[in-house]
Amino acid sequence: MVDVIVVGGGPTGLLLAAELKLAGAEPLVLEAADGAGQRAGALGLRSINTRTSQTLALRGLVEPLLDAQWAMFDRLSAESPPDRTDLVAFLASAVRQGLMRGHFSGLPLLADTTNDPADYLMLEQRVLEQILTDHATALGVTIRTGQEVADVVDEGTGVRAVLADGTTVGAAYLVGCDGGRSTVRKRSGIAFPGTPPTMTGRTAVAELADPDGLTSSLRGPAGLLNLSLVPGEIATVEFNGGPGDRDAPMTSEEMQASIRRVTGEAATVTRLEAGIRYSDNTRHAETYRRGRVLLAGDAAHVHSPIGGQGLNLGLQDAVNLGWKLALVVSGRAPERLLDTYETDRHPVAARVLRNTRAQVALMRPGPQTDALREVIAEALEIPDAKRHFVDAANGLDIDYAPGSAHPLVGRFMPTLDADGTDAITAPLREGRGLLLDPAGVTWIQAIADGFTDRVRMVRGCAGSFPGLAAVLIRPDGYVAWASSRDDPADPAGLADALAHWFGSPTGVTTAGRPAAL
Repeated sequence: MVDVIVVGGGPTGLLLAAELKLAGAEPLVLEAADGAGQRAGALGLRSINTRTSQTLALRGLVEPLLDAQWAMFDRLSAESPPDRTDLVAFLASAVRQGLMRGHFSGLPLLADTTNDPADYLMLEQRVLEQILTDHATALGVTIRTGQEVADVVDEGTGVRAVLADGTTVGAAYLVGCDGGRSTVRKRSGIAFPGTPPTMTGRTAVAELADPDGLTSSLRGPAGLLNLSLVPGEIATVEFNGGPGDRDAPMTSEEMQASIRRVTGEAATVTRLEAGIRYSDNTRHAETYRRGRVLLAGDAAHVHSPIGGQGLNLGLQDAVNLGWKLALVVSGRAPERLLDTYETDRHPVAARVLRNTRAQVALMRPGPQTDALREVIAEALEIPDAKRHFVDAANGLDIDYAPGSAHPLVGRFMPTLDADGTDAITAPLREGRGLLLDPAGVTWIQAIADGFTDRVRMVRGCAGSFPGLAAVLIRPDGYVAWASSRDDPADPAGLADALAHWFGSPTGVTTAGRPAAL
């Protein structure tokens, strides 16, 4: 029995399916491409920012990502041409020391002090997708490739995906993770307002007749050029409107012409292995849910890839939605829990879209932009200003409950390490909520007893959480309720938070399938 159809097998869809399975639902991933490496957009390096890395750590995924990152840097060090080895060494060192925090429109964001190297990761998207595929399949997720979804039919009590060959697949819910030109979004009639493209970006895996004749990074009057750290990958950006026919295969002649326009050099592309086009087309779904159909990742929001925010948005969408949808499907929580997916994530994406628009504007050629870049670069030397940009680039400014009575509510739990053991993180790795009772407060156990299938309790960890009486943490690591030692007892607040985020203490609140205990 399929509970949730996930349309799209990119990073967002793979992680969402894993989250659903972890929380007890039965997902099915339908991916249009025939196999790994054939999906459009899987070229290039990707950055996993601090908040995404911390979130993935809750599922035990950081270790394989770190291993892949170090293997990549070792390979790049061995394969890079002499004029690139210093840059590879600098980036590897900055990442290893936990200094790298991304960039703003090409202006580097570096931490002032060393940090955990797992707080910011860089790796190739194809490798990330393989790690997420392995994670999902290890959990038992079914992934079907070569399955193009042509239509979506919401029947009120369920939903059907109609495949291109006319066959149908039914489930309780369906989530479109099928990219910016999402069939799911279009067939569901969800508006996608925004601003049209002003630039055309191209990334290709190609061979040049004289690669040493090009500078590795250029921002000039005609656009941008970047030779990726990955040998053979070349990127250009031209501010000439959006790409024409995005579906037409890229040719070596097209990439060669773009390089020549941007650089003014007579570069020759002798072979093109793969290529993609993109733009700064910026759009945001009017709603993330219509009936039994939901959207996540690029299907819900698209923007320029400059700054590397899109991947992180999608992965965090997946972790926010997965446990909620699983609780609703199982009948353990009411359908209104799904409303919190949009109230949590829609404002976050809106801020990112504004941020990426600003970054594109700051990359345009011209003396006015040059002056503005100098002013921004100077501002980044001011600690508080830099902190603002770093927090925005790394998702550290996310607050799902601004103005809450307790400052922790709505924020990512700052530390989930209890005396160096796995006692705290283990329940979160299982996709469950977590109720910390550091001080051993007597009334907490009685209130939480009806939620033991969804929320695990850890008691007597006062040394790790000084000043806190109790904290309720959602499966995605965000605080749902908190009480300080000097606060009055708040049993009603805890009971309300448990009911809001985890449903009824009886375990079944709707006519769903029985809860798995």
